[in-house]
Amino acid sequence: MTHARFQTFDDPGHRTGAARIAALRAAMLQKGFSGFVVPRADEHQSEYVPPHAERLAWLTGFTGSAGTAVILADRAALVVDGRYTLQAAEQIDTAVIAAVPLAETSVEGWIEANLPAGGVLAYDPWLHTPDGVARLERAAAAAGGRLEPVGLNLVDHVWIDRPSAPRAPVVPHPEALAGEAAARKLDRVREALAKAKVDALVVSDPHNLAWAFNLRGGDVGHTPLPLGYAVIRRDGSATLFLDAAKVTPEAAAAIQGLAERADPEALPAALDALGASRARVRVDAATGAVALRRRIEEAGGSVDVGPDPITGMKAVKNAAEIAGARAAHRRDGAAVTRFLAWLAREAPQGGVTEIAAVERLEGFRAEGGDLRDVSFPTISGSGPNGAIVHYRVTRATDRAVRPGELFLIDSGAQYVDGTTDITRTVAVGEPSAEMRDRFTRVLKGHIAIATAVFPRGTTGAQIDAFARRPLWEAGLDFDHGTGHGIGSFLSVHEGPQRIAKTGTTALQPGMLLSNEPGYYREKAYGIRIENLILVEERAISGGERPMLGFETLTLAPLDRALIAPDLLMPAETAWIDSYHARVRDALSPLLDPQTRDWLDAATRPLADPAP
Repeated sequence: MTHARFQTFDDPGHRTGAARIAALRAAMLQKGFSGFVVPRADEHQSEYVPPHAERLAWLTGFTGSAGTAVILADRAALVVDGRYTLQAAEQIDTAVIAAVPLAETSVEGWIEANLPAGGVLAYDPWLHTPDGVARLERAAAAAGGRLEPVGLNLVDHVWIDRPSAPRAPVVPHPEALAGEAAARKLDRVREALAKAKVDALVVSDPHNLAWAFNLRGGDVGHTPLPLGYAVIRRDGSATLFLDAAKVTPEAAAAIQGLAERADPEALPAALDALGASRARVRVDAATGAVALRRRIEEAGGSVDVGPDPITGMKAVKNAAEIAGARAAHRRDGAAVTRFLAWLAREAPQGGVTEIAAVERLEGFRAEGGDLRDVSFPTISGSGPNGAIVHYRVTRATDRAVRPGELFLIDSGAQYVDGTTDITRTVAVGEPSAEMRDRFTRVLKGHIAIATAVFPRGTTGAQIDAFARRPLWEAGLDFDHGTGHGIGSFLSVHEGPQRIAKTGTTALQPGMLLSNEPGYYREKAYGIRIENLILVEERAISGGERPMLGFETLTLAPLDRALIAPDLLMPAETAWIDSYHARVRDALSPLLDPQTRDWLDAATRPLADPAP
């Protein structure tokens, strides 16, 4: 039996909130606070956080990657977006804390409606950005109260067995894979600082630190990050704030000449020095804690809150990163195809469970070579569990993949040359007419994105509706974005690029994104089809403007049994047949004869009858 190396299935501990929230309320009372804000965040505003920063999960039992709790003396709320509405209600003790959908009430709206007049709402200034704090201040004031920072996070005050901060080894990322020397990257950063007329940049996003200095680490699960900060100065100097215990000799040699290294505890003094020199300092609006801004300003400096220029640079992949992504996706596609062939053989017999599927897929990836980790915990949802957008199977929730149901598996891998993310939805046995209709509508939206051609300057928000129109025509929709950015052996969720209603960044050649529309019928099934796509230039004969389009990188077959050909336009049918032919040609040399035979049948043209 294959066992997962990179993920576990332990029950995270549902409904743990009553005693812990009571302890937090006692700490609030002792310090004279009426409430405390607990975001799902660390000091870097990371999506995936280390165990010692999982304050929201420890306090409430909710393990999603986004959400904010507000604990008052007599009531409490956990505000989550549409991805986590079902999950939150299942994990938290709703008798103690209410699950509030973000679509109905924002965190600030709930505070304004519930904070008592004269109340003092406390928060940790290391876990909120300046804009976030400004919104909380307005909400507290509207309620007739006020906001106040704390020196020690109140959750940490009552979390007796809180884990220590991670100290995973920091290693250099080879220039052959990075595609650009760190020294050149830092020169580009300094050029951006000069253009913005700022003296220094505080790098608060560990992804940006890793990219700019060509370093990788392991402080965060499934993302090869070293947690730390950097200060990059326009005068040519730089300081990396990394724990000496985790900097390997190879990394130290790579850093030498680029930056000085200092312990993280030295960061406040460095911020004081910037302030004392009257420097104008850029702090990232997205990841820079309000504590950074206040420290610099209190020491006499000025802070320019805005985008970290590294974020945009990192988003546009160079030739080496693109070549690595293509190689990683070919390797990954072979593993996923081996898994799908295995699933087709085993699932109808009733012997496959959600956990068994996760373990087997990870095993196939490991056998393919060069696997460093999975890129996130695999979403393996059979039947009704597939309708939970970010479902995570545990030994308590594990269920069989049963005939007559749909099975959704969303997974990804970290290879040293690229990061992958793929979702496939499979029918076990004969799907219903409704399942085929919904799957085909999702597929039509997926194809609309894959084949989109658009002028330079177009944002993800402008094309998000392409994926939704086939669903809208049937009165349906999905409550998540259509696509997120992807890192290069970094985070599986990378900004600023995204295909979503909130995607305001213009898409540029070299950006990697996901294409993943879906449909979810609560307590019945879920459907999602996800490939990764690369923005590329697209020449249009006779066109008047520079145009862009997408190259699909992901290589794995779609389930033909779920496709309703009568709902497809001829061009859509042609796209599916062409994609399947490409999958077959690219992957067949990497597969064993049994899987190759299965792939031949799985990728035959839609017009061909079953063999």
